[in-house]
Amino acid sequence: MTGRSIAPGIVVPEGACDTHIHVYGPPDRYPSVSTTPFPVPDAPPAAYQKSMMEGLGIDRAVVVQPSAYGKDNSCTLDAVAELGPSARAVVVVDTDAPDDDMQRMTDAGARGVRFHMLPGGVLPWDILEEMAARVHAFGWHVQLQMDGRDLPEREEVLLRLPGTLVIDHTGKFLEPVGTDHPGFQTLLRLVDTGRTWVKLSAPYETSKVGAPDYSDVGTLARALIAAAPERMVWASNWPHPSAQDNLPDDKALMTTILGWMGDDETRRRILVDNPAQLYGFND
Repeated sequence: MTGRSIAPGIVVPEGACDTHIHVYGPPDRYPSVSTTPFPVPDAPPAAYQKSMMEGLGIDRAVVVQPSAYGKDNSCTLDAVAELGPSARAVVVVDTDAPDDDMQRMTDAGARGVRFHMLPGGVLPWDILEEMAARVHAFGWHVQLQMDGRDLPEREEVLLRLPGTLVIDHTGKFLEPVGTDHPGFQTLLRLVDTGRTWVKLSAPYETSKVGAPDYSDVGTLARALIAAAPERMVWASNWPHPSAQDNLPDDKALMTTILGWMGDDETRRRILVDNPAQLYGFND
């Protein structure tokens, strides 16, 4: 397989896509909201290009609207414009967004709406179904981040959503769970519908075992990969806004997650083929 070797037996395949990064710009140009849960880092597109694209062989990226900017997607869309055709966006919009704005963002690379149901998120649960139908008409998906332990109480509504659902960070179980946990079993049922995808990313946010193996999160990731490798994608969560005091090593973190995938064929599917389908890189 052609690509970049980052560790013995681990190759980042050509065409690899990082499906979850955040970009931050100068505060005088992109002011943050008062509810932002983390200090705003200095993380322009050029820094991502140098550290991840040039450094680790990433060819494509999905810029996800950070909580710091609320519903002002300017920084995210400007970053996609700077990164060019190799980038897509996940934005934050609500029911007030006009169709013209939705189309403009679609043309600029937006492919999803972000529902962040943890501190700092700005979209409430009560508009989820309406927005899922709204963005589906533009070819977007719903990207959801929540405590995976709460998935059972949301399962009914999530099953009703039209279109595609993408769940962040291996389910984001804020306390360690096993594969028999009701929340993880709900996640597997959602994946089994064929309309739910999962980002294998950011194990440092929830692991109690910690680096370098994050084996508690790894157990969940391996089970998801075994269940539906065709609906898994990988992400770095660069620049790791929740971990600024203890930043993970990007190469080591990527090596660990790619190791969970088992073989080159599966890695190529998860890093190249799946995100190309989900974000329309081949359109």
